[in-house]
Amino acid sequence: MKQDAHAAPAETARVPAQTRSEEAAVRGPGPGYATDAPSARGEHTHSERPIPQPRPAVQRASVRGQILDALRTALVSGELAPGEVYSAPALGERFGVSATPVREAMQQLALEGAVEVVPNRGFRVVERGARELAELAEVRALIEVPVMMRLARNVPAERWAALRPLAEESVRVAATGCRATYVEADRAFHRAVLALAGNEQLVQIAEDLHRRALPLRGTRAGLMSDAAEHLALLEALIAGELDAVRALVTGHFADAG
Repeated sequence: MKQDAHAAPAETARVPAQTRSEEAAVRGPGPGYATDAPSARGEHTHSERPIPQPRPAVQRASVRGQILDALRTALVSGELAPGEVYSAPALGERFGVSATPVREAMQQLALEGAVEVVPNRGFRVVERGARELAELAEVRALIEVPVMMRLARNVPAERWAALRPLAEESVRVAATGCRATYVEADRAFHRAVLALAGNEQLVQIAEDLHRRALPLRGTRAGLMSDAAEHLALLEALIAGELDAVRALVTGHFADAG
């Protein structure tokens, strides 16, 4: 039928604001989806409300990060036992979140070698024997001892002295006997020392090895002995006593295995 040229123009359709899921449902994946509407071409229409920034994605990443930290703590403390299999839904229920951020965090832990995927069941906590821990300690020593000796010859005493609060914090945390908290204090000290080399790749590799080599000496006395070595090493570095530095840092990794 021929349209009357004097007829009033059709009223523009008002498109209500949609959530991302609603928008995806309307848009559809098929090639036959119409793109005539201004909103479909990415143009602004006065009937639209501003679309908020994608904060849910940021919040999801934040939740995943929190769950990752919580899982690492549970692994170090022994709450998640070596050799046991845990499902993402069960862990999600424990932490009060959905299975998705737990699964994503567990996949990260699998990349780090802390857990392994068990198809259709979940994730098994890796059980490291004494030999594997000794091998990891040897690798850490091969990387960190030469770097430490180079730094001992080149870094001025005042920069070493600036790390004393970190060493003292590791001693304070060790006295509590909390393995999970001590692991973080220990990592912070070693990271600060290696950061003086100015090589971020070195720091990342060392941290990965640190995560894989959870401390065998889990008693309060063992943690305090480990932390005391931090202070002794730092004092030797400040004094420029290279032989003492080599003996302390080599012994530190030997004890870790």
